[in-house]
Amino acid sequence: MAIRRLPPLRAIEAFVRIVRLGSARAAADELGLSPSALSRRVAALEEFIGKRLFTRQHQAMKLTDDGQAFYDAVSLRFDELAAAVEGQVEDSKVLRLHLGVLPLFGTQRLFPRLPELRKAHPRLHIDFDTAAHPEARVGDTLDAAIVLAKEPDPAFHAVRLDHNQVYAFTSKALAAEIGGNPDAEILGKQTFLIHTELPDSFVAWKRALGMPSLASAAIDHMDSGQLILEAAANGLGIAIMHDDHFRRSHDPRLAKLFDVEVESPYSYWFICRPHALEIRSVRIFHDWIAGAGL
Repeated sequence: MAIRRLPPLRAIEAFVRIVRLGSARAAADELGLSPSALSRRVAALEEFIGKRLFTRQHQAMKLTDDGQAFYDAVSLRFDELAAAVEGQVEDSKVLRLHLGVLPLFGTQRLFPRLPELRKAHPRLHIDFDTAAHPEARVGDTLDAAIVLAKEPDPAFHAVRLDHNQVYAFTSKALAAEIGGNPDAEILGKQTFLIHTELPDSFVAWKRALGMPSLASAAIDHMDSGQLILEAAANGLGIAIMHDDHFRRSHDPRLAKLFDVEVESPYSYWFICRPHALEIRSVRIFHDWIAGAGL
């Protein structure tokens, strides 16, 4: 039986990437190609099938009717082929995920639940990176990341993992000195412990307290939630953090200040580049964490 001729798979991949990302520039970046190299791949595909797939206007590329029909015909089969090849290559191999994660999220929420993921997917192994600003490295040295942010860059595929309240808490001894009712004079003599990347939590808490202009003796900034918890437990100041961090610490040395509801401006998000969901390790972790209810 004769084997039918096929266009170069790299040309089809370039075409599918442009359609899904909505931009030739984005597709070139994802594939690590120059714009001219990407254009040559598309031109080769058009020449092979004898149809114009895109209209080109300045920097924009818009699907023609033939282009849309071609995409509808090949996109699903392209994914099936990619999955089949990936499955054959990785049948006996470890699936490796390079994940950026904040240490406190890892210790409090992720690691206690990872055994169930390992049981379901024993070949999936995760390399953890706890360095700051993982967003800048997603799609480069990181496959994905879990970040604490107001809202991720729209260029990412993002899944919101929670909603939070802002708590103020400190050592039980200091909480007793401060008392149960907010007092501007007393609070003005305190040191507040604020995460370097989450300044608006303090703004939201002061506003909810009815003291938006509250001045404190000092604000100590830290880039580690775990350090803030420990500093607060030792009476070094008042921590402004998420309710979830407070509860999951299970630290008997800590006490919440005041009974006030404060919605946090920040949430935990899972982020990755849209095309990364085609990688089996990323897809497995994405589907698990989206439904895990961590």
